Amino acid sequence: MIVLGLTGSIGMGKSTTAAMFRALGVRVHSADEVVHRLYEGGPLAAEIEAAFPGATDTAGRVDRATLSAQVVDDPAALGRLEAIVHPHVRAAEAAFLDEARAAGAPLAVLDIPLLFETGAEGRVDKVLVVTAPPDVQRARVLARPGMTPEKLEAILARQLPDAEKRRRADLVLDTSGGLAAARSLVESLLRSLAGGPK
Repeated sequence: MIVLGLTGSIGMGKSTTAAMFRALGVRVHSADEVVHRLYEGGPLAAEIEAAFPGATDTAGRVDRATLSAQVVDDPAALGRLEAIVHPHVRAAEAAFLDEARAAGAPLAVLDIPLLFETGAEGRVDKVLVVTAPPDVQRARVLARPGMTPEKLEAILARQLPDAEKRRRADLVLDTSGGLAAARSLVESLLRSLAGGPK
């Protein structure tokens, strides 16, 4: 089974690309989706509340906006949060890969936003970086509710520059040509990967 790491900076079209893989029958594991589920309550939410008082609501769910405000400008706090969250995400990822292998899947995609930043490239066979020109990226992100230029700059400051991601990638997919073009590129990529792992 080929394990393909999918990554890309904010606004590059990574989530849309992941959805295209899913639509083509490929198993996709989203680190972000796992975090969303874990934040809905339970042991992880309790751990986060203990480390960041006030970060959960009355139902025991993590309030993402409140938590973000506590860590966004504090690298040490962000590091503490990641130390709590990442082991849970890795465990879910390992279970996903075990299930995919047991099912005989030829390809599994790990959708990891901070793939290079967290050293996850060592856990995949190939890395696909989704990209777009800076003006396209900026327009996409600033169209999101609640997003500001300042927030965008803060997010980009924590991410490896797009040019460096592309340099380190095995495969690059430019999403600026629109959905139909991106879908065609994903289909072509799947055909090229059919030969097996490197």
